[in-house]
Amino acid sequence: MQSKFLKAPPSFPLISQHRHQAFPKIISCVKNSSSSSSSSSSSDNKNGFKILGKSLADYKTRLNDLDGSLMQNKINIWVSKTTTFLNDLASPLVKNVQDKNPPIGNPYEIDDVEEVFITEHTIDTRTSMGDLSLFAIISIEQFSRMNGLTGKKMQKLFKTLVPESVFSNSRNLVEYCCFRFLCKDTSEIHPSLKEPAFQRLIFITMLAWEHPYSNKKDDKVPFQKKLVGEEAFVRIAPAISGLADWPTAHNLFKALASGQKGISFRMWSTYVNELLKVYEGRKSYLSEEIPDIGGERILCLGSGRKRPVLKWENNMAWPGKLTLTDKALYFEEIGLRGQRDAIRLDLSGHGSRVDKARVGPFGSDLFDSAVSITSGPESESWILEFVDFGGEMRRDVWYAFIKEVISVHQFIQDFGPKENDQFVHNVYGAKKGKSRATNYAINGIARLQALQFIKKLLDEPTKLVQFSYLQNAPYGEIVLQTLAVNLWGGPLTTKVVDSDRKPGQGIISSGDVSEVYSNHVYDIDESVYLRRWMKHPSWNSSGAITFWKNTLVRQELVLSKVHVVEDKNLVEKAAITCRDKYQVVETTQATIDAAMIEGIPSNIDLFKELLLPLTMAAKSFEKLRRWEEPYLTASFLAFGYTLIFRNLLCYVFPTTLMVLASCMLVVKGLKEQGRLGRYFGKVTIRDQPPSNTIEKIIAVKEAMRDLEKYMQTLNVSLLKIRTILLAGQPQITTEVAVVLFFGSAILLIVPFKYILAFFISDIFTRELEFRKETVRRFMSLLKDRWDTVPATPVSVLPFKSSDADDLDQKKDKNNLLNLERTRRKQ
Repeated sequence: MQSKFLKAPPSFPLISQHRHQAFPKIISCVKNSSSSSSSSSSSDNKNGFKILGKSLADYKTRLNDLDGSLMQNKINIWVSKTTTFLNDLASPLVKNVQDKNPPIGNPYEIDDVEEVFITEHTIDTRTSMGDLSLFAIISIEQFSRMNGLTGKKMQKLFKTLVPESVFSNSRNLVEYCCFRFLCKDTSEIHPSLKEPAFQRLIFITMLAWEHPYSNKKDDKVPFQKKLVGEEAFVRIAPAISGLADWPTAHNLFKALASGQKGISFRMWSTYVNELLKVYEGRKSYLSEEIPDIGGERILCLGSGRKRPVLKWENNMAWPGKLTLTDKALYFEEIGLRGQRDAIRLDLSGHGSRVDKARVGPFGSDLFDSAVSITSGPESESWILEFVDFGGEMRRDVWYAFIKEVISVHQFIQDFGPKENDQFVHNVYGAKKGKSRATNYAINGIARLQALQFIKKLLDEPTKLVQFSYLQNAPYGEIVLQTLAVNLWGGPLTTKVVDSDRKPGQGIISSGDVSEVYSNHVYDIDESVYLRRWMKHPSWNSSGAITFWKNTLVRQELVLSKVHVVEDKNLVEKAAITCRDKYQVVETTQATIDAAMIEGIPSNIDLFKELLLPLTMAAKSFEKLRRWEEPYLTASFLAFGYTLIFRNLLCYVFPTTLMVLASCMLVVKGLKEQGRLGRYFGKVTIRDQPPSNTIEKIIAVKEAMRDLEKYMQTLNVSLLKIRTILLAGQPQITTEVAVVLFFGSAILLIVPFKYILAFFISDIFTRELEFRKETVRRFMSLLKDRWDTVPATPVSVLPFKSSDADDLDQKKDKNNLLNLERTRRKQ
């Protein structure tokens, strides 16, 4: 391809000895060399330049063969665009972060970044795993300058700090340059986020992390159509103060992506700018509006004509102004005589609770738009209705707000030091742990507000605030432990001697626990979390012991508690495990929801289909096991042990278990071969005939609703058992079959009468005081495993009317009667 500027290979004698990489080779890529200089460039390059990674010294060209005026014009435009872009991109270093009116517009789109930026990079773009992508070059170079170094110096420094295996992956270099700048800030929200250039740079960094090496397919996609994937978002976004949390970052990605494969730059910038507006809006709240608010921080207000808040008392609704702070709720009732004094409901005390509620006139539950809040068992409950004429999510969002405030104070009570604990002075920074935890909750509420404003919410907003989410999430307690270590951990200022704990006292008792928590718990940066603060029972769980054992391995390069290159920090590790376990639970819950058939008659039919004949026998046995009738229980035990020691049941159980296990594996094998059909194992019932409005109203009464819920729960349990027996979940079926085979082998080796005698003794001593705690832990383990079992799919056949058959029978009967009458007349 020939250049429209170069008539022959020119030379540059004035700068022939300058070999810096900042001057790449420039070649015209316009297809028609005879076209005028004002012709439009190709779609791949707007300015008609293609940038190659060579220096000008490689060309021996002559100046007198150049078209001087045309070349000068093009270079002037190019240099102007370069200067403008670099000043904008590096603006976080030179602009005042308090500037409330940053420039939003940019005369040059980010698609021009290839032509503009490539002339300024100093790093070596060639690596052992391929050439660096354009976005990787931008991210590394710009963050290096923001750290006070050039990209080349940062590259050499990183090489000296890490092994060759870590350095060879350019993604780690992107992390190092980015995290090194981010770890310098510890504010509530990163001040540089106010700069549009920094917002673009973070988005480019996520693209660089996702695709650190050059790819021809990716290079052809315009910047505005680039999408950041979940893995890159979850890795980079939580590392920025106030932008995301590690436990909920994946849910935040789902909310922003809205079903797409990734997040676009437009959605990213919209979210960041809306979040900044929330923080700016909080500054406008005047504490004088609410008396006696003290040092509490106002988080959000609830009032307005289109979005009123109603407080229900004695079947009457009173409008008012609701204010949520970081410790309490305030409600100012608006009556006929104007506003009254605000009343306060504390949310920081032990026993505070919030639940969704239904309200309505005359004690009915017509409106499903309220919450019930209480600050303790003996306090009066508030019932607040959040009316929203523009949507249905307002109640759920406020429920998440209030629950997050309650959850963070519960977290502080469970995992933080006591109020007057003097040992916080022995750990540097531990005194600020409570305020940092509160800031985490405040930031989560701000993000949820921003998502509400841009209408990017999940069906359950509590998944977007971390403390509420972790309360009910599997593995959530382990994540809360890592958060506690992150918040209250720090370097020891003096030697700590736990004088309050006596030998053998507390929750740490087993050998494994003593091995892990022999002294204190340490974060990745050697911060110390004192053993005396581990008062929550979850520290003694097997999952916690396993997790903290694995964290003893040292990471590659630690910049701060939350910024680790090539490896993950403790909160991130636990959050990833929590996310994976939660996805399994959601998949299982989907099958359960599919089995939850609506309608009492349909559930009754399903119950009849799955009803076990031994239900009443099981209830009677439960009475015997609990020793509710001691004489009857003693007689039953005497009869049972007589049968055992008479050797009448030696081979009954092992034979039954072996046959059952064999049948399960045979069914599993036949189902995998596809010889049992697609619908094998599904429960089939017939739908009910259509009913009128009056019948439907009668069917949904309160008493029948309770019965429906009970039957749904029972049916789900029966469907889970059916799934195990009929290989609905092959992995679980295999595990159960192996357990049954193992049990049958033990029964064949050990005399059966002793095993059965021990089994009966175990059943009838579970409720006794000396075994109650051990049994509770074992049942908790079984429950966690049971929750992962999916339910058998249920199909409902359409209702088939029998009116036609009845008419045919009536016609036949009438015909017979007519024939009989005819015979009698004859």
